[in-house]
Amino acid sequence: MIDELLPLPQRLASHYARGAARGATLALLAFDVRLSELVAKASEPLLAQLRLAWWRDELGKPEADRARGDPVLDAIGKTWAGEAAALTALVDGWEQLIGEPPLSGDELEQFFDSRAAAFAALARLMGQGHAAPTARTAGKIWAIADFLAHSTDAEERATAMRLSAPLTDRARAKLPRELRAVAVLRGLGLRAILRGDGALVSGRRDVLAAVRLGMLGR
Repeated sequence: MIDELLPLPQRLASHYARGAARGATLALLAFDVRLSELVAKASEPLLAQLRLAWWRDELGKPEADRARGDPVLDAIGKTWAGEAAALTALVDGWEQLIGEPPLSGDELEQFFDSRAAAFAALARLMGQGHAAPTARTAGKIWAIADFLAHSTDAEERATAMRLSAPLTDRARAKLPRELRAVAVLRGLGLRAILRGDGALVSGRRDVLAAVRLGMLGR
């Protein structure tokens, strides 16, 4: 199943994506993970760019004309009609990470914003367009925290922390039930940023926090 492709933080959050929200949420999280793996595992930048270009091309096609058999692409086709442009922008965002470190503030900002915009698109897909700005902020907090969990470059980490500072005051806004998984990711991300240790789920307390966020939304 597609949720088995997710790392622990995303898998914890996905438990609280239920009903009509589940398919689109899982598709987004799995796609984001797939892109991260393409960038991280490519032996050279050109290879990563070619693989990202394949995804960009597939998302640009009508759903009926896309390749079949990839579980992530199939899930996108079933659940993301009308918002595929946000996923194409997500591909562009991940492409920013192909360059030599340290990445500039503008490159990191574009990367974080592309992931944030995908969460805003998820809100619209769920018929919760009024919550799109809150979902965008939540997605950016998660994106920064997830980056910090994987980056070892001191300059990039300092830039990411600086970009996170204006977001923390807006991290408590209520998200609708359809976006409860996003609330979990936001909460885990905020905890990791405030601790400064780069660990999204470092122990029992984080798991319990995910459960509380999943049940209560905050």
